[in-house]
Amino acid sequence: MKLCAVLIVITFTAYAQDMVTIENGKFIRNGEPYYYLGTNFWYGMHLGALDTARLTRELDRLQHLGITNLRVMASSEGADTDPWRVQPSLQTAPGEYNEDLLRGLDYLLYEMSKRDMLAVMCLNNFWPWSGGMAQYVNWATHEPIPYPPPAENGSWGKYQRYSARFYSNKEALRFYQDHVKKMVNRTNSLTGIVYKDDPTIMSWQLANEPEGANNVKAYRKWIKLAARFIRSEDKNHLISIGSEGNTASSWAGTNFRKDHQVKWVDYCTMHIWVQNWGWYDPQGGAKALEKARNKAEKYLLDHLEIANKLKKPMVLEEFGMSRDKDDHSPSSGVSHRDDYYTFLFETAKRLVLSGNNMSGVNFWAWGGEGRPRVPKAIWKQGDDLIGDPPHEYQGWYSVYDTDSSTLEIIKRYANEMNDIK
Repeated sequence: MKLCAVLIVITFTAYAQDMVTIENGKFIRNGEPYYYLGTNFWYGMHLGALDTARLTRELDRLQHLGITNLRVMASSEGADTDPWRVQPSLQTAPGEYNEDLLRGLDYLLYEMSKRDMLAVMCLNNFWPWSGGMAQYVNWATHEPIPYPPPAENGSWGKYQRYSARFYSNKEALRFYQDHVKKMVNRTNSLTGIVYKDDPTIMSWQLANEPEGANNVKAYRKWIKLAARFIRSEDKNHLISIGSEGNTASSWAGTNFRKDHQVKWVDYCTMHIWVQNWGWYDPQGGAKALEKARNKAEKYLLDHLEIANKLKKPMVLEEFGMSRDKDDHSPSSGVSHRDDYYTFLFETAKRLVLSGNNMSGVNFWAWGGEGRPRVPKAIWKQGDDLIGDPPHEYQGWYSVYDTDSSTLEIIKRYANEMNDIK
């Protein structure tokens, strides 16, 4: 009897909230404009399955900071023995799922709903750290994945060309559609709410940073087909691409305007990676930081101009900066990062207040109480999950619960964004 009573209360509470919608290029939630400062918390599903106590502590910390929006992975693929990816995997083989992780995602959404937080649910990944497109290609063709660094003699170009084969492989696309259908139609084991009816979910995201690489025509066709398929399964939620935008690389095969003009794509996303793209030298001092700010601002404004013309909201959903001097130790300084975060948060707030379609910002990424086994190590199973995904040096971009100066900045701007009406 007690379980039934709890289920009814939870279901009623969740349905009391409205789905996020869009009016005049702005997000609307519960009848009011919705602007947010959020974070990337991609490993939330895993904490929900493996460490519920830590998950609730992390969500409490984020709530205290005023964060209302979490971008999370609702996918991961491959055998648990495969390298350079988060383990355990959600989908260990086509159609075969780790039920503990599914329940972990249920628990994440349940705990988020209690804190009035919203989830952006990422359904795939161009990069290898969760399996993603390359794993689907591997399942379809049985050809080995040419892993990029840190694999010995790894090549990013070879990997990207392999991953982009996903868009042209009918079996790989079918595996993806099957996963989308399963997730959209899943019933939460704790609340009894079907995911497609759950207002805790703000949007479904096609993938993390999909790129066309050398298969641009098929890539752009996939955006249209995937978004239309999600809409056919779920009439309630928003749909986004997960795009990083035009990027600083001509070979990425993305086009912000063409990619986002698809009618089933409800809002625009873009990412800024000043160090990864060669716009910031962490050893370069004040001039290097100024260059990074200028480059980031121009990139943001260029994309916002397009979003305004498309009459769609825009979210800066990934950006980060290393700790001072690129030191990966949790005890190292963060003066450059604090300056950069302040600059981008202030810029985003200013653009919101000026009436543009700037609507949200998610920093990369929340590390919370997790710590690297060794600073700059490559993640292995048993290590803490933090903001840096398994194929990257641990401690690069994570924001920890002890980074007091950064947390003060996040809290200030999160609350200012929450107050905008």
